[in-house]
Amino acid sequence: MLSNISQTDALLSFGLAFVGGYGDAASFVLAKTFTGHVTGNLVLAAIAVAAHEWRAALGHLSAIVTFLMGIFVIALIARPLKRWSSWPLLATIMGMEVILIVAASLALSFETAHGVQIFVISVSLALGLQNGAFRRAGGISVHTTYLTGMITSLLSTEAEKYASQPVLQPVTASDPKIELLYGIWIAFVLGAGTGAAMVLHFGAVGMLGAALLLIPLALREVRS
Repeated sequence: MLSNISQTDALLSFGLAFVGGYGDAASFVLAKTFTGHVTGNLVLAAIAVAAHEWRAALGHLSAIVTFLMGIFVIALIARPLKRWSSWPLLATIMGMEVILIVAASLALSFETAHGVQIFVISVSLALGLQNGAFRRAGGISVHTTYLTGMITSLLSTEAEKYASQPVLQPVTASDPKIELLYGIWIAFVLGAGTGAAMVLHFGAVGMLGAALLLIPLALREVRS
């Protein structure tokens, strides 16, 4: 399984996809806002505007802007950081994610002023940074914070694989890239279920589960 894809790539892909699903589901349960992708929040913002719920619309739009800002920041700093330091960029980003997720959890747990807004902005920025920092694994483009791109990639890769085969020749060998995409998809769904269950049971403190998973992933990246 995944014989042509490095163990590090596979582990990071599955771990980060789990965190992406965890954060997105937990954020929706706690703040009724998606923090790991844009499409869902655009729909929610449009519904809020139609209902004249301006504060809710602003919350959804702030999540979109912050998520995209995280991706933009990575695009700006990735090359300079690699040039100036040998410290792994991805490990640095995961460390930043941990700080942002802990801050989000504390802001909501202690019911600070604008706690929900701080939570949404912090988690959206964390997942935006993750999405920008980890975009390829096993030689293919991957997304670890939302499923739409992954399902599209999976279907496209499957269709291309079968279309390239001779008409009478059955496909016998499994494609490690397909297996990687399936694994990321499953990890995301499992993460979403786990994140929702944790925050439903423990409240905002349950969000810390995502941070606890990121720590060993970051340490492994440093040592690799």
